[in-house]
Amino acid sequence: MDVELRHLRAFTSVARHRSFSRAAEELLITQPALSRTIAQLEGKLSVRLLDRSSRHVELTDTGTEFLVHAERVLAALDEALAVVSHRVTLRLGFSWLLPDPWAQQTISRFEEITGASVALTRTDDPLQALRQHTVDIALVRGDVDVPKGARIVRLDDEPRIAVCSEHCALARLGHLDWSDVQHWPLVVNTVSGTTGPWSWPTDRRPAQIIETANYDEWLETVAANRGIGIVPEVAQRRTQHPALRFVPLIDAPLSPVSLVYLADAQRTLIRRFLDAAAQPT
Repeated sequence: MDVELRHLRAFTSVARHRSFSRAAEELLITQPALSRTIAQLEGKLSVRLLDRSSRHVELTDTGTEFLVHAERVLAALDEALAVVSHRVTLRLGFSWLLPDPWAQQTISRFEEITGASVALTRTDDPLQALRQHTVDIALVRGDVDVPKGARIVRLDDEPRIAVCSEHCALARLGHLDWSDVQHWPLVVNTVSGTTGPWSWPTDRRPAQIIETANYDEWLETVAANRGIGIVPEVAQRRTQHPALRFVPLIDAPLSPVSLVYLADAQRTLIRRFLDAAAQPT
């Protein structure tokens, strides 16, 4: 019989949760895809393993007996995988400044639970790196268009802050209103920036946009007083530049932080990383 591990994992997850929806969330697949997988397994075995109703899922007598053996097979496999797990690496791509303390705590939890390691990959375009399979999961900021076949998990929302040169008139103000940003030249990181002309309605956008292609270019352009910048507040804690000044930004919308991964990637490792990422800091 051509029974695959995905069939066993799907069945044991549904049996454990007594729910297709919760099992689908755990397995990082859609509920219709999970239903098809269970149907395939039952078809290959020519037996009914689950009794379904609109309200709940129960094991049949055959399903109860099969579950014991399926869990034994998966436990033996997990034990075998644990022997080599210390050699497994999950590649996390990011463009600039990982959120803290989220990054340190998540990586520590993941490595402790799995025995695998996390390799941090700094890249100007994490989504492009994901498309090219040079990273397994990408941390992105702002509202992004995910690649085809990818999924996105929202982690948090970061407050924004304005930043300018020490010689800029903004440095002498106590704050900047979000609605007043349009009156200042705005330096934008077009590849991985969180704020750009797209952040405002057309009639409220800054009149002058200075484009850069990465975080370092953006930083030095602001420091050179070519315009002001807007970034998540993490930049104030983590950026050491003598020519920069940070100014509170009033009424600015929060900036989303998300993880993006490909649906056909290392499913088990990614699920465990997402579990570690979701725990409170």
